[in-house]
Amino acid sequence: MATAMSPGGDIIDCVHISNQPPFDHPFLKHHKIQSDAYQATGCYNLFRSGFIQVKSEIAMGASISPLSGFRSPQYDISILIWKDPDEGHSASMIEWGGEVVNSEAGGLHTLTQMGSGHFPEEGFGKYVLGYWPSFLFLYLANSASMIEWGGEVVNSEAGGLHTLTQMGSGHFPEEGFGKASYFRDIQVVDSSNNLKALKGISTFTHKSNCYGVQTGYSGDWGHYFYYGGPSRNQNCP
Repeated sequence: MATAMSPGGDIIDCVHISNQPPFDHPFLKHHKIQSDAYQATGCYNLFRSGFIQVKSEIAMGASISPLSGFRSPQYDISILIWKDPDEGHSASMIEWGGEVVNSEAGGLHTLTQMGSGHFPEEGFGKYVLGYWPSFLFLYLANSASMIEWGGEVVNSEAGGLHTLTQMGSGHFPEEGFGKASYFRDIQVVDSSNNLKALKGISTFTHKSNCYGVQTGYSGDWGHYFYYGGPSRNQNCP
């Protein structure tokens, strides 16, 4: 096993694709890595057995860049999970992009670059990460009855006080774009692997004085929501 350090400072243990930890699962002892429509071969991380990674360009669980900043350019990453109609596996794909705030001062477009400042023809991130083999699913083998998006923190209430761990950017959703964290263009995948608009949307938060959520809809963003908060504060002791 080789070890490498990512540009973000993460220590990454490199193993052969056929020796990755998910194959420790008893049902995966003799599993053969499947191909998909993108000709890639090969839980939310690899700490538990089951997810089969097929791309080495992305280190699961490692930090990503660039990062959005407060009142600065905003960057987002697209994540898609769908069911393979032939094998029944659930696959995961990511792609990423960015947004800038353009106030058109003096009638001119902002000089703020997006990403590296190069056009998409010069390269755009889009990867099929891997898949969950179909036999791992019981209740989710055919469909899901509910899907959730949002943020979570661990609050052990040490000393009887709420954790200092922020959620998202650490700002409440009411502060909006450029300040609060968000999910946008939220859709679901139907049984024919088509993206569909959401129905029956509801929101909840366990500690509304510590963190919040605010939904909306627009032509550019589709269904979206801002979320997060500063954690412990004068209204959240």
